[in-house]
Amino acid sequence: MGNWGNMLSRILIAGGIALVGWIVYMWQVEENPVTGQKQHVSLSPAQEIRLGLESAPHMSQKMGGEIPQSDPRTRVVQKMGKFLVEQTLAKKSPWNFQFHLLSDAQSVNAFALPGGQIFITLGLLEKLSNEAELAGVLGHEMGHVIERHTAEQMAKNQLGNTMVIAVGAAASDQGRSPYMIAAFVNQVIQLRYGRHDESEADSWGIRLMEEAKFNPEALIKVMQILKAQSRGGGLAIFQTHPNPDLRIKDIQAYLAKHPPPPEMSDGRPLEELYRLE
Repeated sequence: MGNWGNMLSRILIAGGIALVGWIVYMWQVEENPVTGQKQHVSLSPAQEIRLGLESAPHMSQKMGGEIPQSDPRTRVVQKMGKFLVEQTLAKKSPWNFQFHLLSDAQSVNAFALPGGQIFITLGLLEKLSNEAELAGVLGHEMGHVIERHTAEQMAKNQLGNTMVIAVGAAASDQGRSPYMIAAFVNQVIQLRYGRHDESEADSWGIRLMEEAKFNPEALIKVMQILKAQSRGGGLAIFQTHPNPDLRIKDIQAYLAKHPPPPEMSDGRPLEELYRLE
């Protein structure tokens, strides 16, 4: 009876932890100010903006620091970002969009922090040819911000961590294996959601490009760049990004159903823009 009582006690504790975690997650619901969709998020828009601003210097430092505004490449990135905000639905959002060029020439990467902090590495920028391709990269990252993907992931991680603790409490006398398995399953779940987020961000990239009159097919060229880098082992894009081949197929399928208007343009070559700055 003693062992049975201990087991029952652990199960009840685990159930209580899991229930509290689930209630907290279900209670954290807000309406997205741009899409109007209900989302489970752990931060308000103001908190996302503050978190992004506070985190931006640290993220910049970890990736070699920012290239200063005196560099024409930084000015081109910032002008493109500002243009996308002013010409698209992003202008009506509450997010504080700011655009950063990182000096890391080895990493082929772009990412967004919550609230509107957008980063692109020199390693990726140098592989882009024209304005449309740059707009595709920045528009994709803006899509992550608009969809509040980071806030959603934080809420999911909080729930997942609570479930892992609950499993650990229930199996406390069975070694570490159940706890480690639960942690691994939680990571797999987060990875799946991350891939869905990437597809949503690609759709936003296309939408913002079209609103700014850039040819959305340029986003396919960006995917081809990432594909080439993945073969060469130089791809630093986070692992939650789907396979470039899959993303290319999804983008092609979307454009087949929603052909871009004929006035779309690839814009000017980036090298030309650098000389003009």
